[in-house]
Amino acid sequence: MSTRVFVTGASGWIGSALIPELISAGHKVTALARSDASAAALTKAGALVHRGDLDDLDALRSAAQASDGVIHLAFNVGLALSGDFQGAVDADLRAVGALGEALTGSGRPLVMASVTLVLEPGRVGTEADAPSPEPAVGLRVRSAPEQAALSFASRGVRSSAVRLPTTVYGDGDHGFLAAQIAIARARGVSGFIGDGSNRWPAVHRLDAAHAFLLALENAPAGSRLHAVADEGVPTRAIAEVIGRHLELPVLSVPAGDATEHFGPLAPFLAVDNPASSALTRDLLGWQPTRPGLIDDLGEGHYFASRPAPAAQREGLHGGTS
Repeated sequence: MSTRVFVTGASGWIGSALIPELISAGHKVTALARSDASAAALTKAGALVHRGDLDDLDALRSAAQASDGVIHLAFNVGLALSGDFQGAVDADLRAVGALGEALTGSGRPLVMASVTLVLEPGRVGTEADAPSPEPAVGLRVRSAPEQAALSFASRGVRSSAVRLPTTVYGDGDHGFLAAQIAIARARGVSGFIGDGSNRWPAVHRLDAAHAFLLALENAPAGSRLHAVADEGVPTRAIAEVIGRHLELPVLSVPAGDATEHFGPLAPFLAVDNPASSALTRDLLGWQPTRPGLIDDLGEGHYFASRPAPAAQREGLHGGTS
């Protein structure tokens, strides 16, 4: 049966993969668009356009009320990267509140993007784990929108949170992998921190998009879900593939020199954030089918041209649409 789905962040890295997934599954998509460029891209993709942004709470409420379900991917990465991370989280909280209030009592789904980085580092996190009071990379405040969305489960909303891993990769990615490659080129070495045994969970963007579709259609109220394909890839293994393709030496960077060497990427390269998706696979029947991170990186499409240095991903998660 066709349903009307409202999507924020629809022109972003994951959103642009999700729109065709939704349409192919028979859903009618209305997408939030802040700019003329986003509106044009979304129209071309087959979505209806709802103009507004995350700060336009009335626009969010009206679109949510007119929908049969909502997928919330947008996060104000520009504000976060400007140094006001708390401000970006506060804006996200207000947006989640507006969307949840519009759906209260309806039984309709609200699926929001969260991150595995809210979990306790150094152990394999599962969907059963609540956000840690001391998560990786100091992202404690990032758990607040996830908790806010799930709180609407007690108010008649079929809300769920899909946690995205440290890297959501694929051809065209200008996120953490592109930033790491750019740093290797600039420094003349492909580096990792310490012994490089710390692990990144990962997922291909197309597999991530499919997880959001399944959550919309089937996730029970209050579900925490993990769109994780690779449970934990050692950062040294990533550096080795980069070094091989760029024909650069692969070297350890001491922890004390990491910030100078890697800049803002350093805390993410240092994190040990493995995560399981076993419960999500059992609950939703989600099975990743695309190449794993190391195989995808080895295909070489990241190295065809100099990548953009800025990390823009929807795990923190990019796209304001």
